Formats: sequence, C-alpha cells, structure tokens
Amino acid sequence: MNALLTALGTQGTATGGTTGTTGSMTTTFITFGLIIAIFYFLIIRPQKKREKETKNMLAAMKKGDRIVTIGGIRGTIVTVKESTVVVKVDDNARIEFSKSAIAQIVDRKPEASAAAKPEKAEEKVEKVEAPAKKKGQKPAAKATEPVEDAVVVEESASAEEPKEDTK
Repeated sequence: MNALLTALGTQGTATGGTTGTTGSMTTTFITFGLIIAIFYFLIIRPQKKREKETKNMLAAMKKGDRIVTIGGIRGTIVTVKESTVVVKVDDNARIEFSKSAIAQIVDRKPEASAAAKPEKAEEKVEKVEAPAKKKGQKPAAKATEPVEDAVVVEESASAEEPKEDTK
C-alpha cells in the first residue's frame, strides 16, 4: 500500500507541484479512516451492545427477582414501578431505587407457565412375580417388562377349590 501511495506521490511531482500535496492528503485520509474503524470496532460497537443488554434487563425485571445494585446492595424486588423499583433488603427493610441503579439480576423468578406445570414425580415400579405353580396348570409366561400399577390380591383356599358335596 505504501508503494501505491509513493507512486501516486511521485507522479504528482513529475507533472506538477500541486499533485504532491494531494498524495499526502490521501495518506492522511486513509490513516484517519483506519483510526475511526478501529475505534468503532473496539470501543463504540461493544458499548452499544452493553447498553442494549442493560436496557433489555431493566425492562424484564419483575417481582421476586433477586438483584444487586450499583452500590452492592442485594435484595429481592417487591414492586416494579415505571422508573423505580422497591427492593426488600431484610425482613422489615424496603428501599426504593431508580431502575438505572440496578447493576444485575442475580436470580430470576421462574416463569408462571413453568410454575403452573407440576413436575413429574418419579414413579416407583415394583416387579410382581407370578403365583406358585399348581398341579395341572401350564407355566405362566415370564414378563420381560415390569408391571406398573399392579394390585396383588391374596387368594383364599376356599375360593380356589370348590367344595365337594357329600351325599
């Protein structure tokens, strides 16, 4: 790139004295352009991104969120107003802060839709074994999978064998 700028500068001096100044102005504009681009990508763009994230965080604050203020005070949001929030710091202490004084949200309160859905409790599955084999019965097929919600009923001896009539 320096060779190109040098070539532009030497052409201007060969034909006339005024074009030499134009070559040095081109170099100056390119240098300033590079400096502006570096400032944009290293300073301005990340700052705008942080501001956007902070704005979204402040807009998403709701009752029950645990927060930390800029001064380091930790508490739970009790009330969210238009430009302020009331923070419960202790059992009886509540402080009103400007929304801009909130540094970060530590713990978010779970969404109402997630709280409405009860979690599935783990069901305990018991294996039920077949009753003892009796004379004349075919062996029961063994279950490969456990039986869920099975009810075991005890059989009495009188129900199994019919009573014989004695005449």
